Amino acid sequence: MTRFKKKFFLTVLISLAIIFTGTCCVSAMEKININTAPVEQLMQLDRVGAKFAERIVQYREANGKFEKAEDIMKVKGIGKKTWEANKNRIVV
Repeated sequence: MTRFKKKFFLTVLISLAIIFTGTCCVSAMEKININTAPVEQLMQLDRVGAKFAERIVQYREANGKFEKAEDIMKVKGIGKKTWEANKNRIVV
């Protein structure tokens, strides 16, 4: 491989890394309304998989809208660690 090809290949790899990192950071900062978000969007929260996302939806269907973001901890299995990991992203 010539020196030019190596530099070109390295430039392409670095560019792709920057693009993918930027995309991940943007989605990680997206605000999520726990009163309206579907399961798929709730799963974007840290430490929230399909099971917990379903529980969030079931909780709000049974109990009405969350009054404040912290109320997500009323959902079985969602505690302080999950709240702390997401408190800047959760809105009501």
